[in-house]
Amino acid sequence: MDISSQILALNRTEKILYGTILLFNLTGLLLVFFYPDQFENFVREDGIVETCTALLLFFTSLLLLEHLLSGKIKYAPIKALVTFVLAVVFIFGAGEEISWGQRIFHFSSGEFFMENNTQGETNLHNLMVHGFKINKLIFGQLLTVLLVIHLFLTPYLYAKLQGFRELANQLAIPIGKYHHALYFTVVLILIFIIPSGKKWELFELSFSSILFLIFLFPVNKFFIQIGPDKPLMKRKLGQAIPCQKRTSTREQTNARFFHKSH
Repeated sequence: MDISSQILALNRTEKILYGTILLFNLTGLLLVFFYPDQFENFVREDGIVETCTALLLFFTSLLLLEHLLSGKIKYAPIKALVTFVLAVVFIFGAGEEISWGQRIFHFSSGEFFMENNTQGETNLHNLMVHGFKINKLIFGQLLTVLLVIHLFLTPYLYAKLQGFRELANQLAIPIGKYHHALYFTVVLILIFIIPSGKKWELFELSFSSILFLIFLFPVNKFFIQIGPDKPLMKRKLGQAIPCQKRTSTREQTNARFFHKSH
């Protein structure tokens, strides 16, 4: 299977998660128009949507840590470093999503967060700094731009440019598939139809699900998990074909003769 075909491939797990997250978004769309009160409950703090978002981020970090601890990339220091940093980022994202368990363990916010956090919670993404809301600037606009670039541009570059492929593989940067971008587009359209400001909770859920799938089934999964002490001579994306010495017909005849004579 060539690179373009693998970028288009869609497996069963991806179909199930796509259907589940799409159901969440359609439910939100119906509730906001017909049962507004239920919609507010659906997307409330520590509700099912926010909890699922945090779990997806946490599972992504566990997936990355599993790669490190299982030794799949232990022979590639650069890959291991990038994977570790990404795992920390996703753990941080999961912690931020639930305000580091503040409402679960019922601890109060410190004076700094009470004064600078728009919701009085112990997290960074709701901080207001010099009139700028961190959540909107960094966790909203910046991450959205990066995700759009990664979804729509990197799969194309990975399929067309060998240099880009080598760089992505060396840095263990997971490359998504074209249907990730299509799914993101469909979900984004549904979310923009929702008139409530709480719709961004559904956006975060969809955002997290796409990232989880990209890290779970990247196009370059095989290359990310191989160390430099495991050389591959003949490669196809997602496959390892060891280079074996071809034996000529004459060599095979001589070998059979030698075997019979002994």
